[in-house]
Amino acid sequence: MSELSKRSTVYFEPSIHHALRLKAASTHVSVSELVDEAVRLMMREDQEDLAAFAERAHEPEMSYETLLNDLKHHGKI
Repeated sequence: MSELSKRSTVYFEPSIHHALRLKAASTHVSVSELVDEAVRLMMREDQEDLAAFAERAHEPEMSYETLLNDLKHHGKI
C-alpha cells in the first residue's frame, strides 16, 4: 500500500486490536491496509444508502402513528 501518504493514530479496544493483528498476520497484509479497506467499505455503504434515500425522496411520507394505525388496520399488529 505504497500509495498511502497520510498518517493517523487510531485507538482500538485491546481485543479488537489483537483480532486485527491476527487477521493481518494470517492474510499477509498490514493492519493499516485492513483498516483502510474497512473504512472504504463503510463509505461505499454510506454512498449506497444516500443514493437509495435520493431515489425515494419524492415518495409520500407517513408518520409513525399513521404507520402503526395502518398495520393495526391490516391485522399486522
